[in-house]
Amino acid sequence: MSRSGADLALLLLAGFRTLADRATVELAARGYEDVRPVHDFALHSILSGADNASELARRMSVTKQAAAKTIAALEEREYVVREPDAADRRLMRLRVTEHGLSMLRQGEAIFDEMRAQWEEQVRGVAGTASLAAVEETLRVLVGENAIRLDSPGWIARDLGT
Repeated sequence: MSRSGADLALLLLAGFRTLADRATVELAARGYEDVRPVHDFALHSILSGADNASELARRMSVTKQAAAKTIAALEEREYVVREPDAADRRLMRLRVTEHGLSMLRQGEAIFDEMRAQWEEQVRGVAGTASLAAVEETLRVLVGENAIRLDSPGWIARDLGT
């Protein structure tokens, strides 16, 4: 059966969505009820230096208003706090809290668990190295750093946020 390039793109997108949706459900079961993938992207951006709304907006390719809305949601959930800048007390800087870091660690563990489940699921169908082969093939095709967690602008633009 011949597949089109669009079929491949949809399969890859479905893989991402399946993992992201399952991780969101599992995070909720572990006490992080209102987490969305965009929150993960925002927290990674903040950890890598986006310490204000303007920089977060730039990195996520969203408006400053959308970034401010995301920051407010993260503050409400106690994943980030605003603190005065050490050099200029008039400026407020974002910092990921221990609660936010804990949520990120839980998310990483969940993705590791799901990867292990997928590996087990395909083991009988395609052999023990099949998932690793898919991963290596994707690295060759898209490169090692094709998607950065601290810069998900491609998804924000696509979702219209």
